[in-house]
Amino acid sequence: MTESSHDRRTRGRQIRTPRKQKENRRGKKELEDRDDASHDLRDGSELAPDPFVETEAVSDVRERVGHWLSVDRPVHLVGPTGCGKTALALHVAAERDRPVVLVNGDASLGTADLVGEYGERERYSVRDEFVRDVVKRTDIERDRWVDNALTTAVREGATLVYNEFSRTKPAANNVFLSMFEEGVLELPGKRGEDRSVDVHPEFRAIFTSNDAEYAGVHEPQDALLDRLVGVYLDYYDAETEREIVAARVEEADADQVETVVDAVRAVRAQLDVTVGTRAAVMAAEAVAALERGDESADDDAVVQCCVDAMASKTATRGEIEPLRETVQEVT
Repeated sequence: MTESSHDRRTRGRQIRTPRKQKENRRGKKELEDRDDASHDLRDGSELAPDPFVETEAVSDVRERVGHWLSVDRPVHLVGPTGCGKTALALHVAAERDRPVVLVNGDASLGTADLVGEYGERERYSVRDEFVRDVVKRTDIERDRWVDNALTTAVREGATLVYNEFSRTKPAANNVFLSMFEEGVLELPGKRGEDRSVDVHPEFRAIFTSNDAEYAGVHEPQDALLDRLVGVYLDYYDAETEREIVAARVEEADADQVETVVDAVRAVRAQLDVTVGTRAAVMAAEAVAALERGDESADDDAVVQCCVDAMASKTATRGEIEPLRETVQEVT
């Protein structure tokens, strides 16, 4: 180029977006998508029960669950209502020191509620100023995919706690089949090339469900159960239940705790009534509240507290009297 020549200028602006700008835009989009799903991710310590009572019986089952998770096997905790399945699952999940995603099963829960869906429309504009003083603007609208709880957990390597998963209709849980078998989560309903997600190596899953005879429970498909490790739980021993109640109700003294736990265990053993440790906690709260003053609660008041705490488990009014008589025998 000679000194007399002029620099050649191109009228208008460049048509192609610079690579760096594209990368920044793509990164921003990924962050926005992650922010949309971040509400599903929780710190395990926020969800874990506090206090968590650990006796020899509790420690044994906790170690079993932790062992199976360490070899990358999903665990299915099965047991009667109120036996501590959810508390155990959340405690074990928190111990992994990874984010936790909690899903509560329900008959209305569908596949989209687990993996995600097109939840909103995204609008953006493209400006073309190639010709000087002429601006061409194009408005583009498109559906925007939003990850839901399962997809978020799979992407981020979180621990999924799927509580009461057998209350969800089996068809909604079909997405777990390929996920546990092939390490890939399919995204039904999503368009485009990225219709699946590779499972993060740190992802783990804990399922909980009541025994099959409970109302509102769906029989999970055999193909899914075949991929889960089953750990069956029952109500803890008397000493463990007393420690749990004492830890949850600090105002209750040892005698009160022993009374309500004995009452719950007697009803459980003698009547066809399924009563969990939670009922003993509620009864202890009520009894302790009666005795916050100088006067001690009489036996009738203690019996009534125990009966009220367990009455919702009876099917008819006629079952209340046998319940009361059973409680009276141990108080």
